[in-house]
Amino acid sequence: MIDNPRIDLLVARHGRTLVIALAVCGVLALAVSGWAVASPETTTTTQVADTERVSTTVGTQAVVESDGLWSEGTVLENEPVYLTNATSTVTLRPETTVPTAESTVGHDVTLRYEATRDDTTFWNETEPLTRQSPTVTDGIARSSVDVDVESVRERLDEIERELAGVGSVDAVVAVETRYDTGTNADSFTIESRIGVTERAFWLDQPVPSDERTHPQHVQVTETEPRTALAGLFALVGTISLAGAWGLGRRQPIDETAARRAVHERRYAEWISRGSIPMWLGEHHIALDTLEDVVDVAIDTSERVVHDRQRGLFAVVTDDVVYYYTDRGLWEETAWPSIDLDDDAGGPEPPSGAPPSAPEAATGVGDGPPADMATDIDPDDEDAWRQL
Repeated sequence: MIDNPRIDLLVARHGRTLVIALAVCGVLALAVSGWAVASPETTTTTQVADTERVSTTVGTQAVVESDGLWSEGTVLENEPVYLTNATSTVTLRPETTVPTAESTVGHDVTLRYEATRDDTTFWNETEPLTRQSPTVTDGIARSSVDVDVESVRERLDEIERELAGVGSVDAVVAVETRYDTGTNADSFTIESRIGVTERAFWLDQPVPSDERTHPQHVQVTETEPRTALAGLFALVGTISLAGAWGLGRRQPIDETAARRAVHERRYAEWISRGSIPMWLGEHHIALDTLEDVVDVAIDTSERVVHDRQRGLFAVVTDDVVYYYTDRGLWEETAWPSIDLDDDAGGPEPPSGAPPSAPEAATGVGDGPPADMATDIDPDDEDAWRQL
């Protein structure tokens, strides 16, 4: 237990209120701590659970029509260039990979002729080649369309003659993929320029491809324990209840004694302990507080003497004694008062008889009464014990 007179004074003044407040605070803090343990913090986040992926590649295929570098009937696939003396037809083969067999796929293949100047298109013409909805087999939808390379070259020559050198002419193959996976539906287009000469033809990209991805999002709820909050309130609750228990053990405390102890500690450098004789000084001036006695000591450069037996604080200056006590006047601090009439059990005075004078009790005056020897027995142990 902490020995601090200030705490004692605080407890003496507001002890009951403090105990109740600390107890309530402790109970509430422990309740909050329990709630924090039982109710962890939850956060909901969006996470990618899976990704739907749809991709399309456009392959090429040609069959050798006459013997030469290759034997007739040889199948050429995805070559960077094809010779016109070997084959005059190329087959475009779009293949789309989808995530489920229930998906639907469509392929729209067109051939577009463009006239450009300074990288700006000022004329174009689109020729539809095919529009198919192939069946999905093993996750792949396949379609195909033949392109007559000779007719493409003739159309390019015709457009160039019309332009008469004003711009350049290109042929572009466009494959649009339309799909519906059941959860996502969209479309995208793959384009590649066809290069054609009298001796060969090719695609700028031998196997052009593209894809679309669709992340599948899910809501995930995560729980995180409120460890710090629970620990903090548990600590506060424990300290509060311990404080309430400690203050309860200090009670009851006399406020006057606690205040005097505070003053004693505050003015300890001016107070000395000792014994103050009853006969000291001719004039005795009672002061209201211990602070007043200390002020006198400071003003007179004297020290305060604390007579613990008499409960007296006094400053002696010449023949004047300035003092403070909670027992009353100077004379009342000499020794405890004793009521012999009530405790000794002696005979009461006759009815109407005046009480004995103080001088008779103390032996001062004309002398003891004649019957004193019979009233007080020197061998009476009870009388001596009370004295």
